[in-house]
Amino acid sequence: MHHHFIFHKPYGYLSQFVNNQNKRKNKRLIGELHDFPEGVMAIGRLDENSEGLLLLTTDGKKSEHIRSKKVEKEYYALVDGVINDDAIEALQKGIIIGVNGEEYTTKPCRAFHVHSLTEYPIEDRKVRDERHGPKSWVGIVLTEGKFRQVRKMTAAVGFPTLRLVRVRIGNVKLELPAGVVKEVDDFDA
Repeated sequence: MHHHFIFHKPYGYLSQFVNNQNKRKNKRLIGELHDFPEGVMAIGRLDENSEGLLLLTTDGKKSEHIRSKKVEKEYYALVDGVINDDAIEALQKGIIIGVNGEEYTTKPCRAFHVHSLTEYPIEDRKVRDERHGPKSWVGIVLTEGKFRQVRKMTAAVGFPTLRLVRVRIGNVKLELPAGVVKEVDDFDA
């Protein structure tokens, strides 16, 4: 029998259970936040500076399906500046980013202005002082997941990401407060 978990990964944690690298000696790991059963794995990753929805499972086939291009992943990015319609359109069409030292053109995606965060339990966390200029939120829905892709995409259109929150994977939406884990029978992803 497999175990499946829905988790709101907080900012500042690695999507890992075991620290197997000396350079990460003082890093916080998600395994510290809950007593997960042996064999559980994160489905995809969120880097240390990203937060939001993370699914975990002991089922490798389930993990492979959810990581596939068949399942949408939705992110909210707080960006430096007030993102404009031209930047949104460029994100939607696909843009060139760097992946493993080579140019990569992202697949077309959905991108949109986010005017309210009330649909999701996103903590009001200060990212920087208002004296450094305006900020705005943009939503991006992808079916691919290259290393730091959303951050690279927003930077490529002139609006670097200051904060990144994954709010949806397939039909599973972010509903839990940061740091909370919920075991479920299965994912509807």
